[in-house]
Amino acid sequence: MNMDKNNLHRRTLLLSGAGGAATSLLAGQSLAMGTQIESKTMDVYQALGVRKLINAAGTITALGGSLMPPEVLAAWNAAATSFVNLAELQDRVGERIASLIGVEAALVTTGAAGSIVLGTAAALTRRERGFVDQLPLSPDLDLQVIRQKSHRQCYDHQVKSCGVRLVDVETRDDLLRAINARTVMMFAYNIHEQDGLIKHSEWIDIARRNAIPTLLDAAADTPPAQTLSEFNRLGFDLVAFSGGKAIRGPQNAGLLLGRKDLIELAKLNTSPRCGTIGRCMKVSKEDMVAMWAAVDRFVKLDHQAETIEWEHRIATIENSLRDIRTVVTRRIVPPIANRVPHLLIHWDEQQIKITPEQLKQSLADGDPSIVTARVHGTGDTGFLISVFMLQSNEEKIVAQRLAEILRGAAA
Repeated sequence: MNMDKNNLHRRTLLLSGAGGAATSLLAGQSLAMGTQIESKTMDVYQALGVRKLINAAGTITALGGSLMPPEVLAAWNAAATSFVNLAELQDRVGERIASLIGVEAALVTTGAAGSIVLGTAAALTRRERGFVDQLPLSPDLDLQVIRQKSHRQCYDHQVKSCGVRLVDVETRDDLLRAINARTVMMFAYNIHEQDGLIKHSEWIDIARRNAIPTLLDAAADTPPAQTLSEFNRLGFDLVAFSGGKAIRGPQNAGLLLGRKDLIELAKLNTSPRCGTIGRCMKVSKEDMVAMWAAVDRFVKLDHQAETIEWEHRIATIENSLRDIRTVVTRRIVPPIANRVPHLLIHWDEQQIKITPEQLKQSLADGDPSIVTARVHGTGDTGFLISVFMLQSNEEKIVAQRLAEILRGAAA
């Protein structure tokens, strides 16, 4: 009898698939830790002993980016139920996404960082098809990618991983002198458009005159939705976006958008093809389909209604602070990345005895933990609250905690 029960249990696990097995294993782990959780509604983070957070920081990679909406999760789950030819799926999903956005071609990648690697690989492969199985290239070849000195970022490593040398320029004359027979690409970050002396239009014009492909990183530069096609229309050959931020796709997904010939070359350099620099940057069938669903949702979303909701959340927090002496609030929208309404809070630290750093720590140490962060383009004064990624009614918790801490510091 016991043997029959064991066989039945094993058969149930096999029929339920890997997801069912994982749920059962996690449920067993939670019970071992003394946590009684039903497998259908279990809290996986509680079972793992990982603390959940209220995200008042925005679409931050270290916090998980964003959360997938129900329709994106449904697409992800549906894709997990069948086997398909991954290269064919890659093509079909790319065609659908390109059509939705209004660009020539699209490729789902492993985040914007993965798009940078594959965009660079495409530019190199354009020069020599034989480079596909040689990347990263030997530095002896001294193939070069030009970018403005003001555009330096940690993501430069994704470009250099292909075996090229980054060449810094500052002025138009610098750029013209730097271009030579070994120049394979010109690279830029949209977030630094205002920091450099060479603006997008001039950068693109010079690149085209010299037949050099251009790649733009615009990872967090949505909304608005039209941004997804704006930079390709402006003339950039390739543009990289994060899929797991405002678009609300899987966190590990991204988009490479642009010229069809370069997108096809990018595909040659990535999974499921072996012997490529991108073989390790595998995009699953689930991520491809979920990214298609996320883009479809994003371009059809009522963004005006979404903005009204964000403003409502901000008003809730503002109202909770209204009667605290010296506290002043201001609504701001960053000019490029994270272009959604934020709340900036100022106070007189002589009368409210707490610094922004101490407030940040106090919010993070509380229960529930509320995480905040500074985003590009919001200055360095005051205290910034993002309502972008708050879930239903979490603005009330944020409002209450802010008021409690600031009132306590004013006592």
